[in-house]
Amino acid sequence: MKEVDVIVANEGHIKYVDTILKTIADAAKVRGTGIAKRSPEYVATKMREAKAVIALDGDKFAGFSYIETWGNKHYVTTSGLIVHPDYRGLGLAKRIKALTFTLARVRWPHAKIFSLTSGSAVMKMNTQLGYLPVTFNDLTDDESFWRGCEGCINHDILARTGRQYCICTAMLFDPEEHLPARIPKDVMERIRRIDGRE
Repeated sequence: MKEVDVIVANEGHIKYVDTILKTIADAAKVRGTGIAKRSPEYVATKMREAKAVIALDGDKFAGFSYIETWGNKHYVTTSGLIVHPDYRGLGLAKRIKALTFTLARVRWPHAKIFSLTSGSAVMKMNTQLGYLPVTFNDLTDDESFWRGCEGCINHDILARTGRQYCICTAMLFDPEEHLPARIPKDVMERIRRIDGRE
């Protein structure tokens, strides 16, 4: 196996959407945990808008994550982190998370970046990046974000507790407490073109 490339996804990567969604669904079943379900169109849009990171071994899918903004871009999430079973245990999740996190910081430098996760590996990566555990009240109050939790197997817990508690741990990165992030110049040029159309 050669070195796996971890890059900002683009329209040419849309052909991997079905594989990505199946890999995410299969992993959730194996772990017995919930996951917010996303449509193929949703993931394809993330790729078109330079809001996704994909890992490829040549033309073989190896991993993925995407970014979403909430609350008028005051909050950002890096979500859907998945590594194909053939590529687990190689540190690939950490590389994907790092690029997705950097991309979010560069595009929305003043936004707070948050994560809801039930996975200890993601919690560890978040901690290494500077996230801190917080209460759900510290996260966005954007209703569209919380609707994304409705597809999760544990949604009843979240609903019963008035969005105070769930199986997931809430973690938050406050950019005011850290130095600015950097990303390659060619990706920044692409982002400027995309943002100019928004």
